Amino acid sequence: MKDHSAPWFDHNRIRRSFRRGQATYHRHAVAQQEIARRLVAMLTEAGAPGRFDTAAEFGCGTGLLTGQLLDQFDIDYLTLNDLVPEAAPELAQIIQQANVTTEFAAGPIEAINLPDQLDLITSASTVQWVADIPALMTRLRHHLRPGGWLALSGFGHRQFQELRTLGSAAAAPSYVDADEWRDVLPVGLEVIAVAQAPVVLEFASAIELLRHLRETGVNGQADGRWSRSTLTEFEARYRARFGHNGQLPLTYDAVWVIARRQG
Repeated sequence: MKDHSAPWFDHNRIRRSFRRGQATYHRHAVAQQEIARRLVAMLTEAGAPGRFDTAAEFGCGTGLLTGQLLDQFDIDYLTLNDLVPEAAPELAQIIQQANVTTEFAAGPIEAINLPDQLDLITSASTVQWVADIPALMTRLRHHLRPGGWLALSGFGHRQFQELRTLGSAAAAPSYVDADEWRDVLPVGLEVIAVAQAPVVLEFASAIELLRHLRETGVNGQADGRWSRSTLTEFEARYRARFGHNGQLPLTYDAVWVIARRQG
């Protein structure tokens, strides 16, 4: 079994990055929106009921997954969590449109208080920011009732493969491929469905690509500033290695997993 625990990293740094992109995330996170849509579809296709008494979503951000969950399922009580406290007001309109009671808990999912006996725990495009995924999965299992559902999406090892090939440090700490998830989940959580597929965005220039990273906050681990010369050099290298039809591709290596707690 591979070691899926990552070195310690700075939650405050990640929080600052996502806080900076809070106002623009919902508009620019087109890959994350598609990933959330597929997560909800997979949960439905796996046989999840149309109604959950209690559910929790961590890393809810601006509500890309929250809105789709509430459109698809009836949920009586929903606990929402995000590392960024300012996410709470952004969710107000989504919540008002659904007949659901909610509470919001700010902070890392590894540390916040969670209800017990949950029917569903879910998260989209967040688990890659967790340093020790096996430890978190064990914690989440304890908060699920027997028969409860776990629905997650994260990213595999080819996430931002173009940037990483060119030496970028924009990676998150924990990437897990689809075929590794059965080893990551603890005894008592059975995989029902798992999938992995690239979501590729294209940009006309390096500055547009870097603006996308900034406005979605997903470059929270990146270092350094750009000068005109370094940007020009970066774009030339990117085009030479990956350019296609005048565009610069950026690969999101999406992974989805649906599991249930056994007895």
